[in-house]
Amino acid sequence: MTTGPLDAALLQLAAHGERLAVLEDREATHFAAVTGRLAELTALAEGLGQSIAGQAAGLARLQSLDEDIAALAARLHRLAPAGDPDAQAYQPAPAARWWKLTGQARTDAVARLRAWVEQVYRPGYGQLAAALGPCWEQHPLCLYALDIAAELWSVLYLQPARTPAVLSAQAEFHTRLLPALAEQLITETARCGHTHPAAAVNGHARSTP
Repeated sequence: MTTGPLDAALLQLAAHGERLAVLEDREATHFAAVTGRLAELTALAEGLGQSIAGQAAGLARLQSLDEDIAALAARLHRLAPAGDPDAQAYQPAPAARWWKLTGQARTDAVARLRAWVEQVYRPGYGQLAAALGPCWEQHPLCLYALDIAAELWSVLYLQPARTPAVLSAQAEFHTRLLPALAEQLITETARCGHTHPAAAVNGHARSTP
């Protein structure tokens, strides 16, 4: 059967229409995929923004704490022992290089902190010390913070005499510096996933949730 020019044109238009329909379906699918991906990227960007904001706030708190400790250290450095001229003020021990300590040297450094925690910190600092996780020895952040706390405490309380300046420094240590350090310790050991023997149930150790 022969077709005229009009029939041929109609057939050609119909074929073009089918191809256009296929292209429209393909573009609609592609647009939906792109839209979904953009939504995922937007959510990711919002999450990163919140994370960056939280990190910035944490860094600001650490910077403030660092400035407080530096000011207290400078103040204590200017103090002269009162009373007995032969008396010597406590001198802080060299900073432990936790990032490189291994073997017996690390064991000895941790044992020194453990003695301070058990003899001074836990008996004397109530709820601040009670919330410290028993796994603190496994956290470098806790080792740094407790080393600072122990040395500051020793500088403040192992003086041959207490001057007004020392008394003021003790007040600052208890009201500002120690609570800030304790908050870091508590946060670090609260949900770390380490197995805590004290949290054993029916004789089986479990991880703190």
